[in-house]
Amino acid sequence: MIKVEKDFVQNMFSVRGKVALVTGATGALGGAVAKAYGYQGAKVVMTARNTSKLKELEAEFKAEGIECATIAADPGVVAEVKKAIEFVVATYGELNILAVCHGYNNPKGILEQSVEEWQTIMDADLKSVYIVCRAAAEQMVSQGKGGKIVVTSSARSKMGMKGYTGYCASKGGCDLMIQSMAIDLAPYHINVNTINPTVFRSELTEWMFDPESAVYQNFLKRLPIGRLGEVQDFVGMATFLASPASDFLTGGNYDATGGYWSN
Repeated sequence: MIKVEKDFVQNMFSVRGKVALVTGATGALGGAVAKAYGYQGAKVVMTARNTSKLKELEAEFKAEGIECATIAADPGVVAEVKKAIEFVVATYGELNILAVCHGYNNPKGILEQSVEEWQTIMDADLKSVYIVCRAAAEQMVSQGKGGKIVVTSSARSKMGMKGYTGYCASKGGCDLMIQSMAIDLAPYHINVNTINPTVFRSELTEWMFDPESAVYQNFLKRLPIGRLGEVQDFVGMATFLASPASDFLTGGNYDATGGYWSN
């Protein structure tokens, strides 16, 4: 007798009814992940630092029938993150999914970048991730129902790049931190994983998508899939890692590089 449950298979990718907190929601990837969860029936709380952009998102989402709320918070400030978690619980009763989608970079070579500039990158891309994940994990542990933590890392976490001394260090540290965090939280049935995307289209990267530019052509040499990323390319993995289908997966750094890591 094959041990596969019909109900599990039919619902294994579902996040319907779950409560998700998405950081960096005003960014291209954070907004896409939040909307994807909402389209699938999750209750979504979006957070970022820009209150006016959050309110615009909330109006947009609610116009499409998505159950959602927003709260402005700096992911690098413990008190503000605590307040955001409390808001999630006060609004929807619990927290089941955390999607960390915020980030920052300031590309410079080591001879041009000050220690203070380097530290800003580390604080934004590593320390703040620790702060948010720790606060979410505390809440999930107190609920006793497990949970899913999905962190956006980068293709740069495992491959260096000129001018990326800070960013590569922060993302490499993030991958190892999540692996260790996953071990800490496994007894509480909290799965912790990263998505590691290549460059994807956003307001900040739109200039890279000119097919005639040398930058675009150089990227294509390293991407066997033959194109740069779009935010829609990553919402499937963000859903998978938040759903019951990934219950046996934790501590993973998942390749979303268009084949870059294999090339």
